[in-house]
Amino acid sequence: MHDLVVRGGTLVTPTGERRADLAIEGGVIAAIGPELPGAKEETDARGLVVLPGLIDAHVHFNEPGHADWEGAATGSRALAVGGGTLFFDMPLNSLPCTVGPKEFEAKRAALERSSITDFALWGGLVPGNRDALADLAALGVVGFKAFMADSGLPEYPRADELTLYEGMREAARLGLPVAVHAESHELIHMLAHRAVAEGRTGIRDFLDARPVLAEVEAIQRATLLAGETGAKLHIVHVSSGQGVAAAAEARARGVDVTIETCPHYLFFTEDDVLRLGAVAKCAPPVRGEAVRESLWNALQDGRIDFVVSDHSPASPVLKQSADFFRVWGGIAGVQSTLSVLLHAGCFERRMPLATIARLAASAAARRYRIPGKGSVEVGMDADLTLVDLAAEYTLREEDLHQQHRFSPYTGRTFRGVVRRTVLRGASIFADGQVRAGGGGRLIRPDLTREESHAAIGIHP
Repeated sequence: MHDLVVRGGTLVTPTGERRADLAIEGGVIAAIGPELPGAKEETDARGLVVLPGLIDAHVHFNEPGHADWEGAATGSRALAVGGGTLFFDMPLNSLPCTVGPKEFEAKRAALERSSITDFALWGGLVPGNRDALADLAALGVVGFKAFMADSGLPEYPRADELTLYEGMREAARLGLPVAVHAESHELIHMLAHRAVAEGRTGIRDFLDARPVLAEVEAIQRATLLAGETGAKLHIVHVSSGQGVAAAAEARARGVDVTIETCPHYLFFTEDDVLRLGAVAKCAPPVRGEAVRESLWNALQDGRIDFVVSDHSPASPVLKQSADFFRVWGGIAGVQSTLSVLLHAGCFERRMPLATIARLAASAAARRYRIPGKGSVEVGMDADLTLVDLAAEYTLREEDLHQQHRFSPYTGRTFRGVVRRTVLRGASIFADGQVRAGGGGRLIRPDLTREESHAAIGIHP
């Protein structure tokens, strides 16, 4: 007798959608088929869609050190409410930053104590830590994160050209990707300096100081270095179709590069930033409507590999300043990624559910070689999201499970409601309630496996 049977849902599997039962044994999907035998427990999924649990490969949960901004206890609960079962935590914003083995162990211990979902960890690539990259790889980081522009944190300096070049060479030797925040430091620094010197410190001034050109130039430079070093490259939070095109051109030359974007670039425009203010500030900034549509086009034709939240909250006091350049950047949206993909993608643009599953789960699992995660098939971990596509909801502040209850998505109505989130066979969110108090595990990449570019969605 199986531990659990999920009965009668529409399963979104790698081979297509099918209405079937799904049996779970020992936290793993044991069988898929019609009318499976009974189990110790059953979940009625009739009328629901069963997707793989969302994998958010880019979050800032800031623990240890800045759990007052967001910690894994609150961040992972918000992720679970939004259908997520695994997050990759970035190496900065926490104190200390994850730039060496001691810092890795401190973060791992903190997240194991507090997270209700599984998690993986990024390592940092900063000036002076090249010799620590091998130790971080041995401990199980999924890759190394570098900033090509100022991170805003003195303890996490940007990677200069030599740091990036030598870091990519070492990462290539270790077989791990380098993820870059791609904006031209020189261009945005000088534009911002001039604007502030002239007393232009409003929202419009900030948006103008971080143009699409800064993103495109940095992507071109990063892909050149990746091609020279043979490194696997990942461009984080691409905000424009022009940025996607720059990475795609490098991909056509044989550079091993993948691309992510974020729901806020797909859902909002700069008019929303002008209206909402600090709650919608991020870098690169949200762009105009034409640029947003170019991102949707790239998403629909397969040039963007996956979608992540880049959840980066802060305490409310850091969001308050008359000088918009001084407002802490970062959008709190970990609970809303799947909602945006379903509402704006599936319903408004007729994006297939299989594409949603790839963008939200399977592509990241394959790119980072995460064993047992990212798809609904026999032998995989039973990480599932049960969604009612016939229902809709309006997000209210009191519905948010993150540390600080402010988000640009509040007040918006979405079609598609997450009814249940299942992690390794256990319901961590169901019937509107978080059911878990911990239990998240560190997930390490399987470096013996090569990712399948075809499965990820890469089109050379």
